[in-house]
Amino acid sequence: MSKLPASVAAPAQADELTNSALAGLRRTPKQLSPVWFYDELGSTLFDSICELPEYYVTRTEMQIMQDHSAEMAQALGPRVALIEYGSGSSLKTRLLLDKLQDLASYVPIDISRDYLLEAAGSLARDYPALQIIPVVADFTQPFDLPTQIAAAQRRVVYFPGSTLGNFERPQAVRVLGGMRTIIGRRGAVLIGIDLKKDPRVLERAYDDAAGITARFNLNALRHMNRELGADFDLTAFEHRALWVEEQNRIEMHLVSKRDQIVHLGDEEVAIGRNEHLRTECCHKYTLEGFADLAAEADLAVVRVWTDAERQFSVQLLEPRGIQ
Repeated sequence: MSKLPASVAAPAQADELTNSALAGLRRTPKQLSPVWFYDELGSTLFDSICELPEYYVTRTEMQIMQDHSAEMAQALGPRVALIEYGSGSSLKTRLLLDKLQDLASYVPIDISRDYLLEAAGSLARDYPALQIIPVVADFTQPFDLPTQIAAAQRRVVYFPGSTLGNFERPQAVRVLGGMRTIIGRRGAVLIGIDLKKDPRVLERAYDDAAGITARFNLNALRHMNRELGADFDLTAFEHRALWVEEQNRIEMHLVSKRDQIVHLGDEEVAIGRNEHLRTECCHKYTLEGFADLAAEADLAVVRVWTDAERQFSVQLLEPRGIQ
């Protein structure tokens, strides 16, 4: 699971959000968008998940960055414009900023304006000489980059956190293709990619013993009740994490404990006992599988850094044919 770029905090009409939610509930299996995880409570729960002993993702990527950020910076070169997708709190980014030589500018991109500006302000206090240009945008859609980055020798998109795994393959290719367009012929992408592993490890990571992930999953229903006037009964659902081998992904579901009717907008949605509402898909890759995915977006893997147990990777991509 990762902090996604879309957010109901972005401007949108209530009827548009309701129609989108209903469209997901009409599908088979029923689906809810993971953007509903993230209100104030959801963000707090997500931060707690990142500290759980079962949830290896955040601490493993942090360790890779601590161990190898100097090598990454050397591979990226001097006078870089660092463009971070879904920048969030930028904790991992600081490890890279400390190592990059003569950094031209840092462009954090996030859909949440307040969160973005707060994080950018914190970085500006700690890096007073660095040109920081925050951009409020959804990186899954085309957006304009600041003109100031023209002075950089190289554009680098930084995308930590394994968020790409939340997208179905066609959308993942589109996101990578957008990066390829941004960086041009001489740029690069530095991206966090979670690796395929023992399903038992994954199921524990997404269904922790303390029940924090279950609360996080159920919070999607609480959020929809508040924002859309729905009447989901949170006590009528239970959290489930499932490994789907043929899709190479872990899925988060909410499973109905009984037959029930939920009201949303002007519609009644029937949900049967033991029926699943899928809330998130998190794809896990082999190194070869991700290289094939990147190639579809005209990108080639040129360096890979992993932890000792090969649970997670940070990968350096460049346009194909440039290496």
